[in-house]
Amino acid sequence: MPSESISVLIVDDIPETRENLRKLLYFEPDIEIVGTAENGRQAIDKARTLQPNIILMDINMPDMDGITASQEIGKVAPRTQVIMMSVQSEADYLRRSMLAGAMDFLTKPFTSEELSSSIHRVYEMGASRRASTPSIASIPAGSSGASLAADRRPSKRGKLLLVYSPKGGTGCSMLASNLAIALAQVTSKQVALIDASLQFGDVNVLLNLQSSLSMVDATSRLSELDADLVNALTTLHPSGLRVLPAPPTPVAFERISPDGFKRVVSKFLDQFDYVVLDTWSYLDDIVLAGIDLAERILVVMTPEIPSVKSTKQFFEIAEALEFPSQRIDLILNKVIPRDGVRPDQIEENLKHVFAARLDFEPKGVRQTINQGLPLVLAQPNHPISQSCLRLAQYEVTELEPKPAEELEEVMIANPEPQRRAGLFGRLKK
Repeated sequence: MPSESISVLIVDDIPETRENLRKLLYFEPDIEIVGTAENGRQAIDKARTLQPNIILMDINMPDMDGITASQEIGKVAPRTQVIMMSVQSEADYLRRSMLAGAMDFLTKPFTSEELSSSIHRVYEMGASRRASTPSIASIPAGSSGASLAADRRPSKRGKLLLVYSPKGGTGCSMLASNLAIALAQVTSKQVALIDASLQFGDVNVLLNLQSSLSMVDATSRLSELDADLVNALTTLHPSGLRVLPAPPTPVAFERISPDGFKRVVSKFLDQFDYVVLDTWSYLDDIVLAGIDLAERILVVMTPEIPSVKSTKQFFEIAEALEFPSQRIDLILNKVIPRDGVRPDQIEENLKHVFAARLDFEPKGVRQTINQGLPLVLAQPNHPISQSCLRLAQYEVTELEPKPAEELEEVMIANPEPQRRAGLFGRLKK
């Protein structure tokens, strides 16, 4: 629970709805209704004046709708988070809301618990935005939005999170796509997702994206690969995520060299705060090139003996590659209570604790996959969505720079090479 009140502005064209929302939040001690508005234009004016933490925004209103208003509010109240509300729950409404900057989507009618949970969740996700984004009152007169954006650009190189599984069918692509969006939500920073499952990548399908450009195009234009070209080659997802798909045909991956792949990923790390790399189940030159750049490896497994065996072998290989085990996060997917190998038994066998456990929910996951809507957007309250958000927050915490004194202690306790060069050759030895 936050230490101070969460200020909320209610925007809806129906007076009864505005009053009902007040009543739903009446018994929430840490939530304060600071104002109401009956259309988008009023919402913009009040957002500029009140600078609320959260706006509950109806999507369909006369004069100016919630989508248009949300886009404008991002300019006049950059630290305010929007929760969109609608009686319709079609995928198009959700996509348009996320593209306009909304952080959550509630389908009317909803309960007081659902409303309160959404407000608290979005407030927590906006913590980093409030810390890094100046309020309108603190912006000097004459300052442009472009100069402010330049001030917020990261001064250090981005961080690479590599998602890998030594066994197929464990849910790597599902986790990678949901984690990437969760990272964007948790941090409000620039996040890219690269599909490095180069023969049969599914990221485009999972995110319902249509793009003919891919990693092949990026590696073929290395000499001119700059920020503008990266933006042109990637597809912008409604969540704000930038996506570089796998090649459109299985044979096209043969045109991608490990060195070219590594240079492309390095360019992305120069431009984005976080890059999530979805990989296939082979430890070939491409995956090893990714490992060489990775800050953290997320190993996805299932509670089955073959998966346990393969994961244990991967840990042995990682040790041979001199990749620190403390930078490997183990993810247990498709967990069925009282069925399969128990999680505590797996942890004991692998001598590694799980960073996250995702329950086996085939119906919910299958529906969102077939719709091309990641679970964290389609069903943000779903247990798997919540697990992905917690995992994203955990990874951000692990990747935060440590104080110099603490870093020195870590280096003394865990000396490691500055670069892990020649991984494939070392592995073959």
